[in-house]
Amino acid sequence: MPAQTPVDKVERAPIAILGVPFDNVTLTEMCSLAATMIASRYPHYATTVGVDFLAESLNDVELRRILFDAHLVVAEDKTVLWASKILGNPLSENVTVPNLIPQLFALASQNNWRVFLLGGDEAVAEKIRARHPQLRLVGAYAPPEKPLLEMDHNDILRRLREAKPDILLVAFGSPKQEKWINMNYREAGVPFVLGAGVSLDFLTGKGRPPKRDGKKFGKFIIAVLRQWWRLRAKKSRSPVAAANVIPDPLGNLVIRAPARLGAAEAQASQAEWLRAVENSHVMFDLSDTVFADSTGIGALIRLRKRARELGWQFILIAPRPPVVSALKLMKLDEFFTVQASLAGARILMESSAGAPSVTSGVQEKELQIRWSGEVTALNAVELGVHTESELSQVTPGMNVVIDMSRVTFVDSTGIGLMVRFKKNLKRRDLNLKFAGASASVRAVIRQTQLEEFLLGGN
Repeated sequence: MPAQTPVDKVERAPIAILGVPFDNVTLTEMCSLAATMIASRYPHYATTVGVDFLAESLNDVELRRILFDAHLVVAEDKTVLWASKILGNPLSENVTVPNLIPQLFALASQNNWRVFLLGGDEAVAEKIRARHPQLRLVGAYAPPEKPLLEMDHNDILRRLREAKPDILLVAFGSPKQEKWINMNYREAGVPFVLGAGVSLDFLTGKGRPPKRDGKKFGKFIIAVLRQWWRLRAKKSRSPVAAANVIPDPLGNLVIRAPARLGAAEAQASQAEWLRAVENSHVMFDLSDTVFADSTGIGALIRLRKRARELGWQFILIAPRPPVVSALKLMKLDEFFTVQASLAGARILMESSAGAPSVTSGVQEKELQIRWSGEVTALNAVELGVHTESELSQVTPGMNVVIDMSRVTFVDSTGIGLMVRFKKNLKRRDLNLKFAGASASVRAVIRQTQLEEFLLGGN
């Protein structure tokens, strides 16, 4: 079971800006949290997010999900700080990669941490060693420039396992580096992984900050103002309600959300709510909640991702229209499991406990395999093994259909799994068809430009 996530120890509540949960930490605090992650020996990834990145995530479902699940998300530029201020929960300061990495190098030198540069060659490494002579730089590798799914991930992972770094800096540019990290950080096993941008040249004093994209900046401003307008509310004079966590007859926990799920309520109750998701499945009852702001949604995101890390279910119960509207506004409605009642949530928990994600059946000359739930880096290996087992039933001349109508989300690792099965069966002169993909799943596949190859003709 994962250790306590460091950001769960941060006292200030996070804030959701355009669906991305920002942790309210300073540069010094981020370095301290990195040290806590390294000490835990569990794999973590952190990311710095600026305006262009946020604007891009609005049209990239997978990227939003990666930022949703990241262990630490910090604001990269001051425009994001401005957004947090008008949304009611000002972030402490912006943390840029050029400011952060020298601080990490100083800590690494003091603590004898091992550092690996992925996306930087030995020439860059030598210049960094000259500037940081005490730094234990254990490797640098710039893989051949290829699309994400065509990269030799096994070779990169082999290099990382041999080097055994404590800190991994990935410089492939966004969003490629974030997608690579999401695909591989668990297997790489590095305690602290950070996306470092387009290149590592800034570490040698030669890099220049990228120019801002005017269109993305305008898109960001409009989206933030829309969020502010839709989630604005007059300050309440009512006292902040205490956290209300009660046991469920089946041994789970129910959190009764207050009528207002705003910054004050999130700040007052987040510690007790986090303790709940540390120990049990949680049903978060929103039936009495008539208002949620950006900080309230940020609190829900933190609870949801912590529960997911620990293998617990986190279900929203009976959210009223204002909360549903807030989730849809930030394109988060598909990231949460929602039930209309506590009874429905209990049934869902019982039916999904230990339920297989792969089922199959043979009809005439066709093998039908059904995938369900999420197809991501978290379960791709297990899903692949189960699917291979089902494919043992295939005989010459049969068609294979993988029904994806119950798949709720797929990431680049999942798409890589689809490509692998498609190619492997083609080598055996067998036709594989992926059927029933939802619009949101298709949108992720479309980002990889593999929609025609995987779903063409469906």
